[in-house]
Amino acid sequence: MKTILTFIFILIGFILPVQAEDIQLPSETGLVTEVNYEDIQNLNQETVKQEVTVKILTGRFKGTERIIDNMLTGNPAYDIPLSKGDKVVIHAEPVSEIIATDKDVDFFIADIKRDNQIWIYTLFFSVLLLAIGRKKGVTSIISIIATVGLIFYLLMPLTLNGFCPIASAILVGILSTIITIYLVGGFNSKSTSAIVGTSISLIFAGLLSIVAIYFAHLTGFAGEENMFLYSARPDLSFTGILSASMIIAALGALMDTAVSIASTINEIHETDNTLDVKELFKSGMNVGRDIIGTMSNTLILVYLGSSLPLVLLSNNIDLNKFFNLNQVATEILSALTGSIAILACVPITAIVAAYLIKRNKKPDFNLENIDIQ
Repeated sequence: MKTILTFIFILIGFILPVQAEDIQLPSETGLVTEVNYEDIQNLNQETVKQEVTVKILTGRFKGTERIIDNMLTGNPAYDIPLSKGDKVVIHAEPVSEIIATDKDVDFFIADIKRDNQIWIYTLFFSVLLLAIGRKKGVTSIISIIATVGLIFYLLMPLTLNGFCPIASAILVGILSTIITIYLVGGFNSKSTSAIVGTSISLIFAGLLSIVAIYFAHLTGFAGEENMFLYSARPDLSFTGILSASMIIAALGALMDTAVSIASTINEIHETDNTLDVKELFKSGMNVGRDIIGTMSNTLILVYLGSSLPLVLLSNNIDLNKFFNLNQVATEILSALTGSIAILACVPITAIVAAYLIKRNKKPDFNLENIDIQ
């Protein structure tokens, strides 16, 4: 573990975030104090102009008020209808390189402020996790923070600085697996087996994604956010980013499958330590057959749920055309890639767990033995 942690710190030390060359001001929070409507001439009759008075609540312009035009075009995807009392996020854009007063900055309404609701739900989730999971809940929160940190502070800088997105995703996935499973399950043969099974399956998922993207001629531009990223960074490999997203999306289900099988084999061995490797493997496979149906179904439903508008769109499009759309094919192949990786995870974890748990008879060190005050 010390070697792994040392490697992580050295790797992060060489990664520098991409810095913007232009002058940028942080976004600020504002409160809508007044909304007036103004008639628009020589434009589409559905267009409405809101003249919004916003009081800035944060930053160097705190306490000042600005009148900002907010255009409503009738398109709910882009419109931001505002009412008095709404809190908004304001984008500040300098007019010149020297900012002497607030008149040297143009303000635009970026969106409605929603992070308060995010924090409330995060707190609710954390309280429930701690109340139900106790010590396991604490280690689960730590592992979630570690995984999110790895994605934002390792995967993102690696990808933006030109490293292979696929290799970066596999690296982050394996590191996240090591941290999560050792934290939750302790340092023992059971956890090691789950880590090995997940890591091998993750690499297999990466290979499957590469093959799917190549033979299906997927472009990596399955959503609007990809076009935004392309306009800012056309040098990036978007097929590589698509493959990386498939790998990260499958990670949670793979960990769940591997831990379930390894834990089962460990419990069976604790109950009857006379069973040999072959018998333990067969027991793990029996449990795995029960798991794969629900886990694969879970992954498919996650993709279907996130792509429900696409599913509804199929009612108005010829099915032959629908299933060959780039976005539809991307979602289907992503779900199938993760599901195939789960199927492979079952025998891989079963054989590794059967061998390691049977051969390793040293006492285990488990984080549950540590008292958390």
